[in-house]
Amino acid sequence: MLLHSSLENMEKTMQVDFLVAEIGSTTTYVNAINLTRQPYGFIGRGYAKTTVETDVTEGLKEAINDLRKQLNVAEISYQKLFATSSAAGGLKMTVHGLVYDMTAKAAKEAALNAGANVHFVTANLLTEDDLEMIHSIKPNIIVVAGGTDYGEKEVAFKNLNMLKDLNIPLIYSGNIENHIRIKKLNIPHLTIVENVYPRVDDFNIFPLRKAIYDVFEKHIIHAKGMHSIFEMVNGNVIPTPGAVMETTLLLNEINPNVMTIDVGGATTDVHSISEPQPQYQKYLEGEPISKRTVEGDLGVYVNRESALIQMSKYGYQKNVPLSEAESKALLETEPFIPTTEKGKELIQQLAVSCAKIAVDRHAGDLRRIYTTSGMKVIPEGKDLSLVQTVYLTGGALNNNPMIKEALKMHFKNTTTKLLPRPNVNIVFDKDYLFASLGVLSIEYKEEVKTFLNQYLKEV
Repeated sequence: MLLHSSLENMEKTMQVDFLVAEIGSTTTYVNAINLTRQPYGFIGRGYAKTTVETDVTEGLKEAINDLRKQLNVAEISYQKLFATSSAAGGLKMTVHGLVYDMTAKAAKEAALNAGANVHFVTANLLTEDDLEMIHSIKPNIIVVAGGTDYGEKEVAFKNLNMLKDLNIPLIYSGNIENHIRIKKLNIPHLTIVENVYPRVDDFNIFPLRKAIYDVFEKHIIHAKGMHSIFEMVNGNVIPTPGAVMETTLLLNEINPNVMTIDVGGATTDVHSISEPQPQYQKYLEGEPISKRTVEGDLGVYVNRESALIQMSKYGYQKNVPLSEAESKALLETEPFIPTTEKGKELIQQLAVSCAKIAVDRHAGDLRRIYTTSGMKVIPEGKDLSLVQTVYLTGGALNNNPMIKEALKMHFKNTTTKLLPRPNVNIVFDKDYLFASLGVLSIEYKEEVKTFLNQYLKEV
């Protein structure tokens, strides 16, 4: 494909392998990346305001035009344009299983892994109140799970029947015994995949995760402002948080036991792929190896006011030479990228607080239980103590001079939380490429792994 400009002082045509757009709620970025030609790697970035109110391709074209200006070329020729999206509220999902801590939890983990914002989770038969809640949420996708394979099957089947007339894309990932009779229902907007919880303590999240990507891509044109997206994008389109998880999975293949922290304007996401300590294994068999959590009250722009409340609640306000009232007043005047020195320092501290609080919520705890043989300490939740590398992505962390030392001190001072050790390696995604590399890896996995090996040696 070719993007052309008639500017007389720009006659050069630049050929690149790929353009990758990250379509956010406020800003659209476009990265130019070479994986097969020289100059190799990250070439440059353009950006523009996201135009979700009208048509996102308007902002996308402006971002590509800005990229052309940044590279000082008249034309950009590229093989494929990929995209990640968190615009228009991102991917909204509801999840419905049989037992909350089993099938419902497994389906929720798969949805979060795929980059969804899970707005509602139910267990057992849906009620009228549940159906009203789903109507009010207006999810992009609904997941129905329930029953281990060849176990209980009626709840999932009945729930599917109650949801099939909502005209919302459905994914069934429950008991395999239901497949034949579900197919007889001829639901046009239904996708059937392997059971997300086929046996007790077996999280089979990847087939459901892939199905979520496929359904998201197929139905994204129905999201606000997205109707023309495939007029420009001829590669994959996946949710932005899912793309970051894809990169985290690749990083785990390169050097196992990893965690990625992404502090954004609206949320803070934590992705981890790690095994528990051997002595904790028997207690944590129901805990997924691959986990994502999203904190909707921790962001440095859209949700900076709620993040400030949390910073005070957790006792981190003492690190800021301003009162909570002074901090709140300052945040109301500072733009997305702060311009005053006090504003910059406050946002930096806010980002540090978001990272620490989000990691604490993601991690498990050691808790005391009392048995007939006395008191025992057992783990509960995700054990991050064997994490070898923590990756930091997003502008709020990449440009933060205090984040590394703050995290290491936080890990050192932990008492019961199952956090990484203080000597953990902390690495920046210096060019903010994890989302772009994640969507590229779906089609070009080995090429992206080769690039990551080089990219991470430079940071």
